[in-house]
Amino acid sequence: MSFPLLTATAALPAVGAIATAAVPAERRTAAKWLALLVSLGTLVLGAIQLVRFEPGGDRYQLTESHAWIQDFGVRYELGVDGIGVALIALTALLIPFIIVAGWHDADPLETHSSRWRPTQGFFALILAVEAMVVLSFEATDVFLFYILFEAMLIPMYFLIGGFGDRAHEHGDEAAATQRSYAAVKFLLYNLVGGLLMLAAVIGLYVVAGTFSLDEIAAARANGSLDMATNTERLLFLGFFFAFAVKAPLWPLHTWLPNAMGEATAPVAVLITAVVDKVGTFAMLRFCLQLFPEASKWATPVILVLAVISIIYGALLAVGQRDIKRLVAYASISHFGFIVMGIFAMTTQGQSGATLYMVNHGISTAALMLVAGFLISRRGSRLIADYGGVQKVAPLLAGTFLVGGLATLSLPGLAPFVSEFLVLVGTFSRYPAIGVIATLGIVLAALYVLVLYQRTMTGPVKAEVQGMPDLKVRELLVVAPLIALLVFLGVYPKPLTDIVNPAVQHTMSDVHKKDPKPVVEAAQ
Repeated sequence: MSFPLLTATAALPAVGAIATAAVPAERRTAAKWLALLVSLGTLVLGAIQLVRFEPGGDRYQLTESHAWIQDFGVRYELGVDGIGVALIALTALLIPFIIVAGWHDADPLETHSSRWRPTQGFFALILAVEAMVVLSFEATDVFLFYILFEAMLIPMYFLIGGFGDRAHEHGDEAAATQRSYAAVKFLLYNLVGGLLMLAAVIGLYVVAGTFSLDEIAAARANGSLDMATNTERLLFLGFFFAFAVKAPLWPLHTWLPNAMGEATAPVAVLITAVVDKVGTFAMLRFCLQLFPEASKWATPVILVLAVISIIYGALLAVGQRDIKRLVAYASISHFGFIVMGIFAMTTQGQSGATLYMVNHGISTAALMLVAGFLISRRGSRLIADYGGVQKVAPLLAGTFLVGGLATLSLPGLAPFVSEFLVLVGTFSRYPAIGVIATLGIVLAALYVLVLYQRTMTGPVKAEVQGMPDLKVRELLVVAPLIALLVFLGVYPKPLTDIVNPAVQHTMSDVHKKDPKPVVEAAQ
């Protein structure tokens, strides 16, 4: 029996979470190092998946299948395509940086008793989220995916509600209330989406008699599964609603600015760069594959919602006074591009959307983590409280600028390639939507450059005087992310080679071909 690589990649952080939580209260540093070593081990397993994956091979590779709940037809089935393996690599790459960046974010105050263990809990919860996200990218059984999709809400709820800027520990009860509100809002929004998805999962089983993606695809191919039009549309809506909440897509996005604003910077990265990718990934794997006709039926409305997300998120980012909420609204705009690329139903659009998931994760991690380092020094998230930082902390300002330029998709940095492909793929089939979406690029340049100008340039404010530059630990977090942004911006071929075959499979699921370019005859 071959080594269960997919199970091992998810099981290692799951076991690591339990082990980290069990570290004695007084051994906080040991808990941190254990969590970091586990995350690095997971990164190695994710890299092995990339090496063993054959882009020209079967659609789902490294597969595992075992009986689980036989009476209900539920199986433990895993498999990765090019999209899944790329997102697993992204998750495994970012978690070590998140852990190192949050190295001191959960250190308890001296006034707490020796039995208080926030440090162990913080890092254990991060590893638990990693395990569930990785397994959700691997699951090819719909019911198994649903369990993971919902279960990851629990550790995320505690990470948002229990670990923030810690102002409440110094007597600020209002900050604690805001953080609790953000955590509850995150949980309620996603639970409502999950309940609708559960109804759709049950409906799918009634119609198809199985939860297996492979069996459903085979039944569609041989004609033994023929869903009624209204049934397919209702099931599609149940799945899509849950994924749109997670994505987040306008108007189901309002939980994200609260969650990212109140969470620590590493947890904010975990939300938008890792967890939210499950929503857009599931649109490709489940919505388009299980409900191809309903996906085409809903495409016009979804594209309109995506364009609204792009423009709305960018406009609100322009008007933000809070650094972390600005990045949150920028992410809403970027997720609009991802959803637009998925439902443009072109190979360029879907390849660009998948690349966007990866590149957005890297660029947002770079920008938000540097912003977190900045905020921890000044003790404020307000843009107006900064000025002239580049004169006293040039490395911090420089890395902040590169992260911002990646966010606005500057040519030569990784997000440019993905955004360009999404726009080209959309314009070739829906030119009006593509033209309107380009306004998001202009607005992105506005909010990023204005943010940099107001915080980093100009006279040095008195509160900024003496601000220390990036430390070695912080440079170890930021430098590899910036190097990766440059590398994938100049040479994205290693990623596109993995992603493109999976996109071709998705296009065949919805029976779509790229529109032929219109060439006018020379007069």
